[in-house]
Amino acid sequence: MLKIAVFASGRGSNFQSIIDNIKSGDIPAEIKLLISDRQDAGALKRAEHEGIEHLFIDPDHFETKADYEEELIGLLENDGVELVVLAGYMRILSPLFVKHFQNQIINIHPSLLPAFKGLDSQKQAVDYGVKYSGCTVHFVDQGMDTGPIIKQAVVEVKAEDSADDLAARILKEEHKIYPEAVKLIAEGRIKIEGRKVKILKEEK
Repeated sequence: MLKIAVFASGRGSNFQSIIDNIKSGDIPAEIKLLISDRQDAGALKRAEHEGIEHLFIDPDHFETKADYEEELIGLLENDGVELVVLAGYMRILSPLFVKHFQNQIINIHPSLLPAFKGLDSQKQAVDYGVKYSGCTVHFVDQGMDTGPIIKQAVVEVKAEDSADDLAARILKEEHKIYPEAVKLIAEGRIKIEGRKVKILKEEK
């Protein structure tokens, strides 16, 4: 059974969607730990409610980013974590951390990458006037939203959409494809070849 750690900075709705799919038996995995860099993160309350070990670790308590990440690495290794799931975690991980967990960190981004990387991607999409946007689950590499793509979902951008309207519709798709991506990894059905992710067929 795949051992997961989740990093979250906000309300944790994607975290909850993964919890729900594990509880239903759809994903053969266990969430060992939730870590947040914000004391008021809703994700911490969700973890407490679900009986999942959860920690607020204040980056400001460490002299350097490297010290902070060394603490995280130690916690993850202690729990035997095999996959790090970023669920609205608003910090950029250093190359040191990414290299330590190479091809073991995934993120979800609210655009169809490689379009509209970085912050406020829903607003970027609306302002640009695209007709379709969506969300992308990808492996984390040392760039910004540049790692190999696992799954994507397409969402229509309507003429009257605000960034918030679009974000709400994209979030519904995030709650579908993020658990699906975790399931594929938990079942050993992901193979990375260069920039491309191949999804292997389910064994009968």
